[in-house]
Amino acid sequence: MSRRRPHTFNTDQYQSLPENDDFIDAQFESPKQEIPWKAVGLATMLCFGGTILLVVGSLLVSGHIDTKYADRTWPMIILGALMFIPGVYHIRIAYCAFRRYPGYSFADIPEFD
Repeated sequence: MSRRRPHTFNTDQYQSLPENDDFIDAQFESPKQEIPWKAVGLATMLCFGGTILLVVGSLLVSGHIDTKYADRTWPMIILGALMFIPGVYHIRIAYCAFRRYPGYSFADIPEFD
């Protein structure tokens, strides 16, 4: 035989929900989002810096620029790609959100506050 006490719920802590369904149109509207200018600026700098490193690295590998330091060409290309790819990705999201394409918003871009 168990000595457990039956559960008694205290109904004083609970409130009943209202019977009417008063919905306001404003609760279904999304708030206006601010443009994260710092993140867009960083993405722009990453894109342009990555482009410069990719172009210079490619010119070094192809021989159009004198390869005095040939051991620095592939790291320059890899670093350029690592900077270029996220920069272009976030610029594309910012552009599509600015043009209000469906499925894109500025909330997809991380903020640096």
